[in-house]
Amino acid sequence: MRWKIFPLKLNWHAQITPGIRHFSFERGDDESFTYEPGQFLNIHFEHDGRPIHRSYSVANSPPGNGAIEIAVSPVENGRATRLLYGLEPGDVIDASGPYGRFVLRDDPSCRYVLVGTSTGITPYRAMLPKIEGLLESGDHSFDMLLGVQNQRELLYVDEFRGIADRYPGFTFHGCLSREDPPAGIDDLHRGYVQNQFGRIGLSCERDIVYLCGNPDMIDASMEILKNAGFPTKQLRREKYLSAKS
Repeated sequence: MRWKIFPLKLNWHAQITPGIRHFSFERGDDESFTYEPGQFLNIHFEHDGRPIHRSYSVANSPPGNGAIEIAVSPVENGRATRLLYGLEPGDVIDASGPYGRFVLRDDPSCRYVLVGTSTGITPYRAMLPKIEGLLESGDHSFDMLLGVQNQRELLYVDEFRGIADRYPGFTFHGCLSREDPPAGIDDLHRGYVQNQFGRIGLSCERDIVYLCGNPDMIDASMEILKNAGFPTKQLRREKYLSAKS
Protein backbone atom coordinates (compact mmCIF):
# COMPACT_ATOMS: atom_id res chain seq x y z
CA MET A 1 0.00 0.00 0.00
CA ARG A 2 1.33 3.46 -0.92
CA TRP A 3 0.71 5.98 1.82
CA LYS A 4 -0.02 9.65 1.27
CA ILE A 5 2.74 12.07 2.23
CA PHE A 6 1.78 14.41 5.07
CA PRO A 7 3.45 17.39 6.81
CA LEU A 8 5.37 16.72 10.00
CA LYS A 9 6.07 19.67 12.33
CA LEU A 10 8.94 19.58 14.84
CA ASN A 11 7.91 20.38 18.42
CA TRP A 12 11.25 19.85 20.17
CA HIS A 13 14.49 17.89 20.07
CA ALA A 14 17.01 16.85 22.71
CA GLN A 15 20.39 15.17 22.78
CA ILE A 16 19.68 12.05 24.85
CA THR A 17 23.18 10.50 24.55
CA PRO A 18 26.43 11.96 23.17
CA GLY A 19 25.63 10.38 19.81
CA ILE A 20 21.83 10.23 19.59
CA ARG A 21 19.22 12.96 19.23
CA HIS A 22 15.55 12.49 20.07
CA PHE A 23 12.96 14.38 17.98
CA SER A 24 9.31 14.96 18.82
CA PHE A 25 6.99 15.88 15.95
CA GLU A 26 3.29 16.23 15.34
CA ARG A 27 1.32 16.11 12.13
CA GLY A 28 1.06 19.53 10.56
CA ASP A 29 -2.34 18.91 8.99
CA ASP A 30 -4.30 18.30 12.21
CA GLU A 31 -4.99 14.68 11.23
CA SER A 32 -4.19 11.75 13.53
CA PHE A 33 -1.32 9.35 13.04
CA THR A 34 -2.52 5.83 13.80
CA TYR A 35 0.13 3.13 14.16
CA GLU A 36 1.07 0.00 16.05
CA PRO A 37 4.08 0.01 18.39
CA GLY A 38 7.07 -1.24 16.41
CA GLN A 39 6.12 0.38 13.10
CA PHE A 40 8.15 3.05 11.32
CA LEU A 41 7.63 6.12 9.17
CA ASN A 42 9.48 7.53 6.19
CA ILE A 43 10.93 11.03 6.02
CA HIS A 44 10.82 12.41 2.46
CA PHE A 45 13.03 15.08 0.90
CA GLU A 46 14.83 15.89 -2.35
CA HIS A 47 18.48 15.97 -3.32
CA ASP A 48 19.61 17.28 -6.70
CA GLY A 49 16.00 17.13 -7.81
CA ARG A 50 15.61 13.46 -6.89
CA PRO A 51 13.13 12.24 -4.27
CA ILE A 52 14.75 10.44 -1.32
CA HIS A 53 13.34 8.88 1.82
CA ARG A 54 14.79 7.57 5.07
CA SER A 55 13.04 5.28 7.56
CA TYR A 56 12.81 5.74 11.34
CA SER A 57 11.01 3.62 13.93
CA VAL A 58 8.45 5.48 16.00
CA ALA A 59 9.91 5.69 19.49
CA ASN A 60 6.79 6.44 21.53
CA SER A 61 3.64 4.47 22.18
CA PRO A 62 0.29 5.45 20.66
CA PRO A 63 -1.67 7.59 20.93
CA GLY A 64 1.08 9.73 22.40
CA ASN A 65 -1.21 12.81 22.55
CA GLY A 66 -0.40 13.41 18.91
CA ALA A 67 3.37 13.18 19.33
CA ILE A 68 5.45 11.23 16.81
CA GLU A 69 8.92 10.61 18.22
CA ILE A 70 12.07 9.22 16.63
CA ALA A 71 15.69 8.76 17.68
CA VAL A 72 18.44 9.57 15.19
CA SER A 73 22.06 8.51 15.14
CA PRO A 74 23.92 10.86 12.78
CA VAL A 75 25.58 9.62 9.60
CA GLU A 76 28.70 11.53 8.56
CA ASN A 77 27.81 13.71 5.55
CA GLY A 78 24.36 12.09 5.55
CA ARG A 79 21.62 13.96 3.72
CA ALA A 80 18.91 13.01 6.21
CA THR A 81 21.25 13.91 9.07
CA ARG A 82 21.75 17.39 7.62
CA LEU A 83 18.00 17.79 7.19
CA LEU A 84 16.98 16.61 10.65
CA TYR A 85 19.85 18.15 12.61
CA GLY A 86 19.15 21.47 10.91
CA LEU A 87 15.54 21.60 12.09
CA GLU A 88 14.26 23.99 14.73
CA PRO A 89 10.89 23.84 16.53
CA GLY A 90 8.10 24.84 14.16
CA ASP A 91 9.89 23.63 11.01
CA VAL A 92 7.93 21.29 8.76
CA ILE A 93 9.12 18.30 6.71
CA ASP A 94 7.35 15.59 4.72
CA ALA A 95 6.61 12.10 6.01
CA SER A 96 4.53 9.02 5.24
CA GLY A 97 3.48 5.87 7.02
CA PRO A 98 3.13 3.94 9.18
CA TYR A 99 4.90 0.90 7.73
CA GLY A 100 6.14 -2.46 8.92
CA ARG A 101 5.09 -5.63 10.72
CA PHE A 102 7.70 -5.58 13.50
CA VAL A 103 5.06 -5.62 16.23
CA LEU A 104 4.22 -7.78 19.23
CA ARG A 105 1.72 -10.34 18.05
CA ASP A 106 -0.87 -12.28 20.01
CA ASP A 107 1.43 -15.19 20.75
CA PRO A 108 0.65 -17.90 23.30
CA SER A 109 2.47 -17.92 26.62
CA CYS A 110 6.20 -17.43 25.93
CA ARG A 111 9.30 -15.43 26.74
CA TYR A 112 10.01 -12.56 24.37
CA VAL A 113 13.69 -11.78 23.86
CA LEU A 114 13.96 -8.22 22.55
CA VAL A 115 17.37 -7.50 21.02
CA GLY A 116 18.43 -4.10 19.70
CA THR A 117 21.57 -2.15 18.92
CA SER A 118 21.62 1.62 19.54
CA THR A 119 18.48 3.21 18.00
CA GLY A 120 17.29 -0.30 17.16
CA ILE A 121 15.88 -0.29 20.68
CA THR A 122 13.29 2.39 19.83
CA PRO A 123 10.52 0.02 18.66
CA TYR A 124 10.64 -1.67 22.08
CA ARG A 125 10.28 1.68 23.84
CA ALA A 126 7.08 2.20 21.85
CA MET A 127 5.92 -1.27 22.97
CA LEU A 128 6.35 -0.62 26.72
CA PRO A 129 2.63 -0.17 27.59
CA LYS A 130 1.77 -3.39 25.75
CA ILE A 131 4.73 -5.11 27.42
CA GLU A 132 3.42 -4.03 30.82
CA GLY A 133 -0.03 -5.41 29.97
CA LEU A 134 1.44 -8.77 29.02
CA LEU A 135 3.55 -8.84 32.18
CA GLU A 136 0.49 -8.14 34.33
CA SER A 137 -1.34 -11.05 32.69
CA GLY A 138 1.40 -13.39 33.92
CA ASP A 139 1.55 -15.34 30.65
CA HIS A 140 4.66 -13.73 29.20
CA SER A 141 8.13 -12.71 30.33
CA PHE A 142 10.74 -10.52 28.66
CA ASP A 143 14.50 -10.23 28.38
CA MET A 144 15.69 -7.04 26.68
CA LEU A 145 19.24 -6.79 25.34
CA LEU A 146 20.53 -3.36 24.28
CA GLY A 147 23.88 -3.25 22.51
CA VAL A 148 25.93 -0.04 22.44
CA GLN A 149 29.62 0.84 22.43
CA ASN A 150 29.80 2.33 25.92
CA GLN A 151 27.68 3.18 28.93
CA ARG A 152 27.13 6.80 27.84
CA GLU A 153 25.19 5.60 24.77
CA LEU A 154 22.56 3.60 26.71
CA LEU A 155 19.45 5.36 25.44
CA TYR A 156 16.16 5.21 27.35
CA VAL A 157 17.88 3.03 29.95
CA ASP A 158 16.04 4.58 32.92
CA GLU A 159 12.69 3.64 31.36
CA PHE A 160 13.76 0.05 30.76
CA ARG A 161 15.23 -0.27 34.25
CA GLY A 162 11.99 1.16 35.65
CA ILE A 163 10.02 -1.66 34.04
CA ALA A 164 12.55 -4.20 35.37
CA ASP A 165 12.17 -2.76 38.88
CA ARG A 166 8.37 -3.05 38.78
CA TYR A 167 8.03 -6.45 37.14
CA PRO A 168 10.03 -9.58 38.01
CA GLY A 169 9.18 -10.98 34.58
CA PHE A 170 11.21 -8.28 32.79
CA THR A 171 15.01 -8.28 32.75
CA PHE A 172 17.19 -5.62 31.15
CA HIS A 173 20.71 -6.34 29.86
CA GLY A 174 23.00 -3.56 28.65
CA CYS A 175 25.77 -4.92 26.41
CA LEU A 176 28.88 -2.75 25.99
CA SER A 177 31.09 -3.61 23.04
CA ARG A 178 33.99 -1.22 23.70
CA GLU A 179 34.35 -0.86 27.44
CA ASP A 180 34.02 -2.86 30.62
CA PRO A 181 30.97 -2.06 32.75
CA PRO A 182 31.51 -0.28 36.05
CA ALA A 183 31.80 -2.54 39.07
CA GLY A 184 28.58 -3.20 40.91
CA ILE A 185 26.15 -2.62 38.04
CA ASP A 186 24.66 -6.07 37.54
CA ASP A 187 22.63 -5.39 34.39
CA LEU A 188 25.63 -4.29 32.28
CA HIS A 189 27.89 -6.76 30.51
CA ARG A 190 30.90 -6.59 28.19
CA GLY A 191 30.46 -7.82 24.62
CA TYR A 192 28.12 -7.84 21.65
CA VAL A 193 24.45 -8.62 22.24
CA GLN A 194 24.58 -11.88 20.28
CA ASN A 195 27.37 -13.08 22.59
CA GLN A 196 25.01 -12.76 25.56
CA PHE A 197 22.53 -15.39 24.40
CA GLY A 198 24.18 -18.07 26.52
CA ARG A 199 23.86 -15.88 29.59
CA ILE A 200 20.06 -15.75 29.38
CA GLY A 201 19.59 -19.44 28.54
CA LEU A 202 17.73 -19.25 25.25
CA SER A 203 15.20 -21.99 24.57
CA CYS A 204 13.73 -22.75 21.15
CA GLU A 205 10.78 -24.38 22.95
CA ARG A 206 9.58 -21.23 24.73
CA ASP A 207 11.30 -18.13 23.31
CA ILE A 208 10.39 -15.73 20.50
CA VAL A 209 13.27 -13.46 19.52
CA TYR A 210 12.99 -9.95 18.08
CA LEU A 211 16.08 -8.45 16.42
CA CYS A 212 16.36 -4.80 15.43
CA GLY A 213 19.29 -2.60 14.44
CA ASN A 214 22.68 -3.22 12.92
CA PRO A 215 22.48 -5.70 9.99
CA ASP A 216 25.72 -7.44 11.02
CA MET A 217 24.28 -8.10 14.48
CA ILE A 218 21.08 -9.45 12.98
CA ASP A 219 22.91 -11.74 10.54
CA ALA A 220 25.18 -13.07 13.29
CA SER A 221 22.23 -13.57 15.63
CA MET A 222 20.19 -15.38 12.99
CA GLU A 223 23.04 -17.82 12.39
CA ILE A 224 23.44 -18.50 16.11
CA LEU A 225 19.72 -18.94 16.67
CA LYS A 226 19.11 -21.17 13.67
CA ASN A 227 22.05 -23.34 14.69
CA ALA A 228 20.44 -23.59 18.12
CA GLY A 229 17.27 -25.00 16.54
CA PHE A 230 15.06 -21.92 16.39
CA PRO A 231 12.44 -22.13 13.63
CA THR A 232 12.10 -19.07 11.43
CA LYS A 233 8.59 -18.33 12.74
CA GLN A 234 10.11 -17.57 16.17
CA LEU A 235 12.62 -15.06 14.78
CA ARG A 236 11.42 -11.56 13.88
CA ARG A 237 13.77 -8.90 12.54
CA GLU A 238 14.03 -5.31 11.39
CA LYS A 239 17.35 -4.27 9.82
CA TYR A 240 18.56 -0.68 10.06
CA LEU A 241 20.44 -0.08 6.80
CA SER A 242 22.61 2.96 7.35
CA ALA A 243 22.54 5.44 4.49
CA LYS A 244 26.01 6.51 3.39
CA SER A 245 24.82 9.84 2.08
